[in-house]
Amino acid sequence: MLPSSPRIIISALKGGSGKTIISLGLATAWRKKGYRVAPFKKGPDFIDAGWLSVAAGRPCHNLDPFFMTPQQIIQSFLMNSADADLSVIEGNRGLFDGLDLEGCCSTAELGRILKSPVVLIVDVTMATRTVAALVMGCQKFDPHLNIAAVILNRVAGSRQESLIRNAIDEYCGLPVIGAIPKLKGSPFPERHMGLVPHLESRYSEKAIEWAGAVVEGNIDLPVIWKLAHAAEVFERIIENRVEKKTSRAGQQPLRIGVVTDRAFWFYYPENLKQLEAMGAHLVQLNSMIDRGLPDLDALYIGGGFPETQAESLAANRAFKESLRRMVDRGLPVYAECGGLMYLGESLVVDGKTYPMVGALPIVFVLEKKPQGHGYTILEVVGQNPYYPVGAELKGHEFHYSRPVIRRPEDITSVFSVRRGRGLDGKKDGLCTKNLLATYTHLHAGGNALWGPSLFNAGLRYRSLHARNFSEHHEKGD
Repeated sequence: MLPSSPRIIISALKGGSGKTIISLGLATAWRKKGYRVAPFKKGPDFIDAGWLSVAAGRPCHNLDPFFMTPQQIIQSFLMNSADADLSVIEGNRGLFDGLDLEGCCSTAELGRILKSPVVLIVDVTMATRTVAALVMGCQKFDPHLNIAAVILNRVAGSRQESLIRNAIDEYCGLPVIGAIPKLKGSPFPERHMGLVPHLESRYSEKAIEWAGAVVEGNIDLPVIWKLAHAAEVFERIIENRVEKKTSRAGQQPLRIGVVTDRAFWFYYPENLKQLEAMGAHLVQLNSMIDRGLPDLDALYIGGGFPETQAESLAANRAFKESLRRMVDRGLPVYAECGGLMYLGESLVVDGKTYPMVGALPIVFVLEKKPQGHGYTILEVVGQNPYYPVGAELKGHEFHYSRPVIRRPEDITSVFSVRRGRGLDGKKDGLCTKNLLATYTHLHAGGNALWGPSLFNAGLRYRSLHARNFSEHHEKGD
């Protein structure tokens, strides 16, 4: 038997009900008391996960039934919460909102997999007794789900709060463990469909502290702590560990560059850990400050918001030229979404054109509405240095950019889009030499191919580079 792995899922009836603020507040309040809080985010999300990482003081991990099997979800949860006093898991959208009639990949499904108590947040704007009917509906809708408590949000006054509390107690038998009033002056900036990334906010610490104060002043922390510690015990550990490997290329570990700065920071912790577990040494790079690439065996450019840093990216010509030369030389480069945009010829933002790396004959135009948003399924249909033909890749995309391919004959697309948008609704995955760039983000926690594909490409490049050096040296070049 394992310890109970104290955990709580924060969910709601719909998006925009306050899940993120309350999750951040809980993590902040408990961390201030000296507890170790393991944060998790349900669904494909980098921005909320980034804020949760700041609040908890440790990386936030994503759990998603679309990418991951139940076994992989439990494994990831246990591994990343083993040293924590409690785990806070933020859901997404409404509790039962999924991909089909059965609610596939919903927060409710995650709750059943993790056997976790669920706290339901309800926006009570202009409602009283009807709130109890909504809560009861959730209870009846899935009696196998452990809805353990309710938090009322945007409460107008004490009379409304009292009526709702009494109704939920009478008809639902659930405790109301918090009532948050209508708040003014939130320090959390918003953009697109959620919060602005914490890296772009000058007041991230202030915002986190504000969330903690809101929770401490309006939610019964001892009760929610007790609920989390009453979570059902997992019966056994599911073994499926990543085998520790070495670079197999001499004593020096494989050097894989990772561009991490204000433009590119969308990285799942599992993706980086998978590379390190194989023996790679990760080299942190900054595309806006560094003057060029160091000696590398491979390069990973994740997603982000290059459009908000377009001027700085365009200005660093030395880094762009260095990257372009290394792509031409055959350096394995794997890029996702924002990384794809950076590797194109230019980025057009609000009518202004910013020159990018130019490794791909494609221009990206930023639009006002999302051009691709949601889960993706790709089939590998073309030869490439990373994935075998016929493989299925499950991921997600979220981008406002529209690709304009200048010379279609100069690029090769290796993915067929079975779900999602990709480049044009039919294809994705641009490949040239050892560069592969795609709009789709992949999660290594549910994809065993991801890390080994980049690692092995780096091994091949190192081996070829060493052989070419040896041949030139023997010839006296």
